[in-house]
Amino acid sequence: MARIILITGGSRSGKSIYAQRIAESIPGDRTYIATCPVVDEEMAERIKKHREARQAGYWQTIEETMDLAAALIRASGSRVVLVDCLTLWINNLMYDAELQNKDLSEEEIVERCKDILGACDSISGTIIFVTNEIGMGIVPDNPLSRRYRDLAGRCNQVMADRADAVVFMVSGLPLRIKGEKII
Repeated sequence: MARIILITGGSRSGKSIYAQRIAESIPGDRTYIATCPVVDEEMAERIKKHREARQAGYWQTIEETMDLAAALIRASGSRVVLVDCLTLWINNLMYDAELQNKDLSEEEIVERCKDILGACDSISGTIIFVTNEIGMGIVPDNPLSRRYRDLAGRCNQVMADRADAVVFMVSGLPLRIKGEKII
């Protein structure tokens, strides 16, 4: 059964950098599961910078926008797996559901999170999940944004409940919420 670390916080709070530092402090093979699709030039540049930041750490990369459980199984030989990020994954699921004229419910997100955690249970090593804490601001002014906020919040609760350690990032500083000190 994997050791699970959840890194959460606001946008540009230092989550990804901190998660990478944790992963690179663990000896052995590393896999990065990227959930962000390339949607425009600016996003392509962000993805390029993330890739460059991992080059010295000898990372294997799996790009998977939807089926994180399958991606985790593919990465099961690695000593550490970093999934960045769950909120983009939710965005991708919502977009896919919209293309099919469906709504993605909180119950479905819970089930998908359970699938991910089930995959984690069959893996040894450390799995680090990055997510955004988006529900700390104002209430969004439209139903789609409110549903996104709610789905991300529900996902974060499920993942944090199972995680061995949870860290909240604030201005680049880690605040331990659950579990032992990581690094």
